[in-house]
Amino acid sequence: MAKKYPINIWINDERYKKLQEAHLADMTEDVLAGMKVFKLQCSEGQKDEILKLYPMAKFDSATTKSIELLPPEVKNKLFDLVIEKKSLDIIDDFFKDAKK
Repeated sequence: MAKKYPINIWINDERYKKLQEAHLADMTEDVLAGMKVFKLQCSEGQKDEILKLYPMAKFDSATTKSIELLPPEVKNKLFDLVIEKKSLDIIDDFFKDAKK
């Protein structure tokens, strides 16, 4: 099975309500004192493309094996796509918009 690399999106109450309306609230995980997160999974190629598009982002190869330090507007766009598509499988759609 191909490795997957997560982008962690933190979920506040407003975002959680939107996820509930999109029937995706069960995709969140409880972490850190009641805070919720969901993980968008990227393939290795998608991970490399994100790191190319956003040089300030980093891949944490030591601990979480996740893509970190993406700008807030990028994470907001990812979240908006999740709500719009009602799916966590939105990375390719994100690239279509990001490369315009």
